Amino acid sequence: MTLSSTAELTVRTPYSEVIQGSLSPELGEKIPRTMVHVERREDEIVIKIEADDQTALRAALNSYIRWMNVAEETAKEAVRR
Repeated sequence: MTLSSTAELTVRTPYSEVIQGSLSPELGEKIPRTMVHVERREDEIVIKIEADDQTALRAALNSYIRWMNVAEETAKEAVRR
């Protein structure tokens, strides 16, 4: 039997379209031992991660949270200017 760890993260933000576009190049990159799916639902971004183990899950979550934060902060700054 194979066990895996899964997580689903939903973030509500007015910048969901920008964040989805920013994450799309990352989906082409393979994070070891993980499968990632990103979906946008109006003002939400939903990230589903399945990993072979909890260490890989944590690493993928940390990466995607950091990338989403950078994309959102950049979008906020662009709106201010």
